[in-house]
Amino acid sequence: MKEDYYEILGVNKNATAAEIKKAYRKKAIQYHPDKNPGDAEAESMFKKAAEAYEVLSDPAKKQRYDQYGHAAFDGAGGFGGGGMNMDDIFSQFGDIFGSAFGGGFSGFGGFGGGGRARVKGSNLRIRVKLTLEEIANGVEKKVKVRRKKQASGVTYKTCPTCHGSGQVTRVTNTILGRMQTATACNMCGGAGEVIDNRPNDADAQGLKVDEETVSIKIPAGVVEGMQLKVTGKGNDAPGKNGIPGDLLVAIEEIEHNTLKREGDNLHFDLYISIAEAVLGTSKEIDTVTGKVRIKLEEGIQSGKILRLKGKGIPSINGYGQGDLLVHISVWTPKTLNKEQREFFEKMVGDENFSPNPEKSDKSFFEKVKDMFS
Repeated sequence: MKEDYYEILGVNKNATAAEIKKAYRKKAIQYHPDKNPGDAEAESMFKKAAEAYEVLSDPAKKQRYDQYGHAAFDGAGGFGGGGMNMDDIFSQFGDIFGSAFGGGFSGFGGFGGGGRARVKGSNLRIRVKLTLEEIANGVEKKVKVRRKKQASGVTYKTCPTCHGSGQVTRVTNTILGRMQTATACNMCGGAGEVIDNRPNDADAQGLKVDEETVSIKIPAGVVEGMQLKVTGKGNDAPGKNGIPGDLLVAIEEIEHNTLKREGDNLHFDLYISIAEAVLGTSKEIDTVTGKVRIKLEEGIQSGKILRLKGKGIPSINGYGQGDLLVHISVWTPKTLNKEQREFFEKMVGDENFSPNPEKSDKSFFEKVKDMFS
């Protein structure tokens, strides 16, 4: 069972963005590899804190995590399962705690080689359409993605501006004296290298658009608008040591012909004839796992709701499964032949055909109330 992100950082769910950032910086400094060389436990805590901050510092991800827990990211190629490495951490969050270590990271992650940065490629975004059946069972989708990749034949040379350090030093005179600051080199973007030679089909950054088939594991229970992440399947970064961007997958739900979704529950409208309502019958209805046959007792009333437990959508956070609610509607014929009309005219005064609801025959509003209680 993965640890709660709020507990990892030591904050509550109502913590502000500033409090979350402060808590992460404290943990990052406490467990930083430079302070704990060779300590596997400290490295693990360092990664856990970064993983927690990566989610809680992003309002959209935080909202999904608060609603669905770890299941919002598991199985989607994201950090679920501890997939965040030192390169990811230092390239994304190094500015948060870097000053505590003199701006360098002793060769770890994205700042190995005297401050040289590792550039991350841009993210790509796609939409994936899913049927209710795919959402209910989980699915693996293979999609073709056009992404920028390092072109073969590209060669690099040491950046002439920063001489391979990835940083340039500036000296400023202040009232307190001369102040020296180091910033990322504008020429190479902090990579320490620039392109020396590239093929004609590559762009100025040495990248070439290529089509690739990407496999996306989509967990059961996803909802319309949810965004999953496939790490490293975005555009490649310029330079030899860059980090690829990510592929962001937005979920789109295809409308079902007969089933309507409401959270984890499904609804099915079942129309029966007056004769079927009077005599009772059995009917075949759709579910997300195939058709099932249900029995309707004689005398069933229009508006009755039958609940099929566990025939809905699995909860994205792993807590149970929704139900399938079958709404019974008795269909009244709009036209009658002579014999049918004569039959119903005889039944007008028959006490068996006169409405006589019992206490057990709840009103529509009571049924709706029970359904959501």
